[in-house]
Formats: sequence, structure tokens, C-alpha cells
Amino acid sequence: MDWKARKTKFRHFIAFCILGLASESKAQTQYVDIYIRDDVYVNYSSLLKGRSPLEVNDFRSQFVRRDVVDMVLLQKALLLGGFEKPFKYRPGNVNFRNSNLLEQGKQLLSFDTYWLEEAQSKEDKLFISEPVVRKGEFFAGLYYAKGNRRARSLSSLEELKKLTAVSSSRWVVDWRTLSDMPLKELVNEPNWAAQAQMVNKQWADFMLIHLMPKAGNDFKLEGINLEAHPEWVVLLDSSRHFVVSKLHPDGERAFAALQRGLKKLRLQGKIVDAYRQAGLIPDMNKYKQLNVQFK
Repeated sequence: MDWKARKTKFRHFIAFCILGLASESKAQTQYVDIYIRDDVYVNYSSLLKGRSPLEVNDFRSQFVRRDVVDMVLLQKALLLGGFEKPFKYRPGNVNFRNSNLLEQGKQLLSFDTYWLEEAQSKEDKLFISEPVVRKGEFFAGLYYAKGNRRARSLSSLEELKKLTAVSSSRWVVDWRTLSDMPLKELVNEPNWAAQAQMVNKQWADFMLIHLMPKAGNDFKLEGINLEAHPEWVVLLDSSRHFVVSKLHPDGERAFAALQRGLKKLRLQGKIVDAYRQAGLIPDMNKYKQLNVQFK
């Protein structure tokens, strides 16, 4: 009897351990870690004000920028597609680390959309969504320092030969677009903040930034004060997509939900509405395309 009792207790102990491990495993996977730039997270939180992303339909806000719109639309799509696992945000300076985490399967997805060319270069490790911003929709403004009369007075393609622009050769679509223009010079600067400083100090005449209707198409940040040309915009002729890691445990399920949700948002017209309100898709009755002959 003693041996049978000990055997029974041992079985109960093993069962308890298995249940404990299962519970611990469930606790470890009940949310998804997401690494995100702290400035994006601050603006995202300010826009939501505690609401669910599904409740956000008005993007005419001072807190809205392209990456914030991306972040809201991605979560809308995931929820509509049936992926309800919560995210645990880990803000920080993760500009370069984010991509490596995706490729290693340590980050589920990127809240920042990718140009198609950039995504395709990593398609062995990343799922690529249907286009969010479609080819031919994304226009950027020419942003220059408030006192730069040369940039502001631009009225013809011929005058581009007098101007300098700054961008990064790592941004394939932006760099290709500007390289096709008859500029006096195109400066290669990998750091976005440094680009803005160069333009602000008039070391370069302009840079490309999407329009910001809510802010009067002005960009202000820590002593930097830029404005968009009131007449010209530049077409960035590619599409933008969400990417999901193929190596993450939740990757396949999240991607399937994302595709279902994006289809619903597209049919509802909410994707175009969001990017139009944010300034990526401007009213072309009010602007002229500067690079139309270089398409």
C-alpha cells in the first residue's frame, strides 16, 4: 500500500509539474514584445489617448506622422483579422536594431512600413503584405528653411539646377527619385535629424518630407523650422508594405490576420482616408508634380 501511495503521489507531482510548465509557457507567450522608437510611441500614445486603435478614424492631429498612421492601421488590421494577442511596447532608440530583430525572428513585425524594394531584398525572412500606400499615391513636399528664398521661389524645372538636396542612399526610393532630378548637388547624409539640421542651416536647400496639413505644412523640432513649398510636390513612385518576420513563432498567424484585416480596411476606404488626412496623399488639384517628366 505504501508503494502504491508513493507511486500515486509521484504521478500527481509529475502532473503538477507539467501543468506548472504549461502555465509558465502560456504566461511567457501571452503578449508580444515590440521594440519601437520612443518618439513614435509618444506620438502614438498622444493620438490614442487610451482608446483602442479601432476607435481612431480621424488622423488630422498634430501628433500624426506617417509612422504613427502606419502603427494605427497595422493594429486595426490585426484586430479585424483576428489576431488579438496584446503587444508589450519597449520604446527606445531602435532605428537600426529593429531590422535585425525582425530578421532574427525576435521581433514579430515592423510598425513602420517598408518600400517594396526594401522588403523584397529581405523576402527570404519576411512576409510582405498587400500594399498599404499603393504605387502612385505617395507624394512628398519640398521642405526648406523659412528664410531660404532660393528654394521658395522655385517655379520651373530649370531652376532645380541651382538647388541642392539632401537624403540618404540607404533610402532606395527617395535617393533614386532625387538622383533623377537635374539638381546642382545631392548630398548623402544617413541620419535624418542631421539632414533636417543641414536644411535648416541652408547647407542644403531642401529635403523630402510628406506634407503635414494639420501643421500648415510646417515642420518644427528643437530649433529646426522648415516649411513645404506651396506649389510643388514630388512623387515617390513605389508602394509601401507591412512586413512580418517569418521566423517569429507568431509570424504566420499574424501575417494571415494582417492580410484579412487590410482587405477589410481597403474595402471600407479607411486606408486612403488615413493617409490622405495625414498628408501622404495630397489633393493634386492644389499641387503640381515636380518630377512628372522623370517617371
